[in-house]
Amino acid sequence: MQVNESSLTGESTNVDKNDEIIDAEVPLADRTNMVFSGSLVTYGRAITVVTGTGMNTEIGKIASLMNDTKEKRTPLQQSLDKFSKALAVIIMIICVIVFGLSMYNNMGLLDSLMFAVALAVAAIPEALGSIVTIVQAMGTQKMAKENAVIKDLKAVESLGCVSVICSDKTGTLTQNKMTVQKIYINGESIREDQLDLNVESHRHLLYDMVLNNDSSIVDGKGIGDPTEYALLEAFRNIGFREEFMRESITRLEEVPFDSDRKMMSSKYKMHGISHILTKGALDVILDRCVNIATADGVRPITEQDKNAIIKQNTEYSESGLRVLAFAYKESDEPLTIAAEYDYTFLGLVSMIDPPREESKQAVADAIRAGIKPVMITGDHKITATAIAKQIGIFGDGDIAVTGMELDAMSDSELDEKIERISVYARVSPENKIRIVEAWQRKGNIVSMTGDGVNDAPALKKADIGVAMGITGTEVSKDAASMILQDDNFATIIKAVANGRNVFRNIKNSILFLLSGNMAGIFAVLYTSLMALPVPFEAVHLLFINLLTDSLPAIAIGMEKPEKDLLSDKPRNPKEGILTKDFTALMLGQGALIAVVTLAAFYIGLQVNAATASTMAFATLTLARLFHGFNCRSRHSVFKIGFTSNIYSVGAFFLGVFLLTFVLFVPFMHPLFSVEAITGAQAGFVALLAFIPTFIIQLIKLVADLVSDRKS
Repeated sequence: MQVNESSLTGESTNVDKNDEIIDAEVPLADRTNMVFSGSLVTYGRAITVVTGTGMNTEIGKIASLMNDTKEKRTPLQQSLDKFSKALAVIIMIICVIVFGLSMYNNMGLLDSLMFAVALAVAAIPEALGSIVTIVQAMGTQKMAKENAVIKDLKAVESLGCVSVICSDKTGTLTQNKMTVQKIYINGESIREDQLDLNVESHRHLLYDMVLNNDSSIVDGKGIGDPTEYALLEAFRNIGFREEFMRESITRLEEVPFDSDRKMMSSKYKMHGISHILTKGALDVILDRCVNIATADGVRPITEQDKNAIIKQNTEYSESGLRVLAFAYKESDEPLTIAAEYDYTFLGLVSMIDPPREESKQAVADAIRAGIKPVMITGDHKITATAIAKQIGIFGDGDIAVTGMELDAMSDSELDEKIERISVYARVSPENKIRIVEAWQRKGNIVSMTGDGVNDAPALKKADIGVAMGITGTEVSKDAASMILQDDNFATIIKAVANGRNVFRNIKNSILFLLSGNMAGIFAVLYTSLMALPVPFEAVHLLFINLLTDSLPAIAIGMEKPEKDLLSDKPRNPKEGILTKDFTALMLGQGALIAVVTLAAFYIGLQVNAATASTMAFATLTLARLFHGFNCRSRHSVFKIGFTSNIYSVGAFFLGVFLLTFVLFVPFMHPLFSVEAITGAQAGFVALLAFIPTFIIQLIKLVADLVSDRKS
């Protein structure tokens, strides 16, 4: 009996079942005397004894793990929570101070209270929640176009600080398609395209590969055993079609493959002579061979020949290749198990599920981005390590462990070794959760990929669970935060870059909002301390906060990714938004805008307090609109391109239009408590508002030039 256990182990190869006793403790994938609930019988029959039902089955244990696994809050949620609490406390303290100073300066109780409340409304970025949601939604839309479907909006930003990606091998890093690699024939290892039908030994091998084969290729898709239709594809790759050979040469008899014999035979009449063609495991076939086909013809096989064949088989196996041996004999006897002897050895064909072409570059990009890629698979250790070496996951000093070896490790031992373990093979669902938890204990944000039911608990436990859209089960998709429509590891790296861009844009939007708000607060505190008239009316602050702030902030959130985005290391998830550098930048830029706002206020104060308030309001509003270009990037607009973000340009001109409408349309003056200003005063407003942006852009331009020279 053969069973497909892919839902439990993640490996699609059918497993041969038997009733032999297994004394040692072995992983789930190697328990060949057990049949599991949730798996599929693909061949044969058996009588079984029920040893567990419901939650006591392997699939039931996975359900228990799912129930016990709790989802974590994203780094952005945690950062925003800390940020909001800190900001609320700071603003409340400032508002109390402003209220006290207003009362001290003989402002009425109600007016003082209204102004303090208006200042609080202006200082708190109410639009932040909607801006974060909109930026995340735009990031989600962009990812969907790149085959990464985000189920949980909050997961978009979390991708930006992923520092470990635990990836499945089959189908994600590899093509999920067996492919012929090297062929050992006539004492040498050759490529499939070097096979020649005009060479007799090559011709016999190709006959064996194509005729002694029960698979087929229909409309470009393989039907049957993946190993067998890989042989057919190899035949097609040298320019032939198997249909013509099969139509002209009819199968007479056959003995199907079984797990005891580990071989398959079929009988054909070719060129008037009956041939028995056989393929299977080398250890079985080599003992049955008495001759060997060589470039000079058939001759008796020697011990030296056998040693060379075994050596080549070992070399292929240690490279992670699956090896089939091929043999034939000319015979008229009926084809039975008893006839499967006295063969002529033809050669070895090695196969592997090769890496995707883009996997190697994607892994290199991940490492460049400071992300540790880890392979977790149900496949054998040797095969997994070979693939990991090819694509760059397994390097010098790295180690590979099996699920059994992992079970034998204590948590402290695992924590000590985990940064060197790049490959986990033959793992269980419990192993996968333990791996995720070990990385999380070290403060890492972990992404886990998977497609089977067995992957679901780990997908839920990981910070970012990534399910396969093509081969993934509904259970894995339900547990994941993101679904790859193309089952491609490279898509995860694209999503990580997008996630980094989303967080960078959100942080830039917050910088824009807070630096502008701090400018208003500094101006109010200064005038209150100096016993000057109030620089803004409450309606001025509300106009700035609700109309001219939101659109530029959203536009900043739609900034395109920069080329060097993956060159930076993942950000520390424990690091809040209000870092020392961020706070210093916010206060510095806010102070710069406050200075020009107060300069405009003093110019207007030469006329009267109302004109001073109007000029301060207009300068602060316009300066913040200009400031939107400063907050788009850490680079100058000359490097990123002034028009590279059309939304930012559009938000600026719309804000200028609204401000102009309020300042120069007479019936708006009483509504917004502004005075008519002269052309000269408007010129001062425009000049002063532009000064902070000119200074900031000049500093960024110099920094860009210095950086370019160093690189």
